[in-house]
Amino acid sequence: MKVVLPGGTGQVGTILDRALTAAGHEVTVVTRSPVRAHDIGWDGATLGRWASAIDGCDVVINLAGRSVSCRYTAENLQAMMDSRVDSARVVGEAIAAASRPPRVWLQMSTATVYAHRFDAAHDEATGVIGGSEAGVPDYWAYSVEIAKNWERAQAVAPTPATRKVALRSAMVMSPDRGGVFDVLSRLTRLGLGGPVAGGAQYVSWIHEEDFVRAVEFLISRDDLEGPVNLASPGPLPHRDFMRALRTAWGIPVGLPATRWMAELGAFALRSDTELLLKSRRVVPGRLCGAGFAFAYSEWERAAASLVQRARLVRAASSRTRGSSRVGGPAQP
Repeated sequence: MKVVLPGGTGQVGTILDRALTAAGHEVTVVTRSPVRAHDIGWDGATLGRWASAIDGCDVVINLAGRSVSCRYTAENLQAMMDSRVDSARVVGEAIAAASRPPRVWLQMSTATVYAHRFDAAHDEATGVIGGSEAGVPDYWAYSVEIAKNWERAQAVAPTPATRKVALRSAMVMSPDRGGVFDVLSRLTRLGLGGPVAGGAQYVSWIHEEDFVRAVEFLISRDDLEGPVNLASPGPLPHRDFMRALRTAWGIPVGLPATRWMAELGAFALRSDTELLLKSRRVVPGRLCGAGFAFAYSEWERAAASLVQRARLVRAASSRTRGSSRVGGPAQP
């Protein structure tokens, strides 16, 4: 297949680029900073030479959007909105203008679209869209609006020959540097992997292997379109999530954090507490209903797998640094 990945240089894009290329597919990454042979440049908002990559491709997977790992200031929230809506809009324009449009357009979205709740899980049929919950910060509603507008930009695009799927993804867990698993693992190894604000809030997640397999599944299934939850069927409270991660790393204890401590930590990391405190209890109703089988449905097994791979990556990195020091130029 010919696959085009707008915004394909982030964590999720790197995962898909690596997996799809290894499977023998021809991957083109559309990025603001093209440096590799299979990269092509764009500005994320206007048509240009990059659109020629979409004309004649089989699949578009649009991942573009400003990272959510930032302080949720008014300026950053607006940048998140604009980058997501503009990129989805212009990808739709490129598909609409193509003489040979792709057969499927997978558009990244987010499980954050669902309401903050503890009592029941959200699937695509019965899940409650957020934005009107009581007792949560007002700006959380803006994150929901971003998700809704993101999906709407894809839905209204005039692309009748192209099937459209919105990927309401939970956090994708991989050992890649800078990803959420890497950040949580570093905190855990420092003894800071305890529950935050009591730890009752649910964490939805998906192992990177299942994420890739789910994307491939959705590409192959011509009968699936519209919103699809990409999340493990085993969301769990934050306290249990972090306990399993500590067990996988062999760390016996993790200091708990109150809400105000989480606010201080998020400020220091230039991130936001919504990522920690919002209860995301999301399940993959449509995937499971269509017969998709998760390789990692329980977090304990997924965490053990990811920790094992992270240790291998760290060991390989240490050997590389050691070889570089041994084989470096002689000092005068």
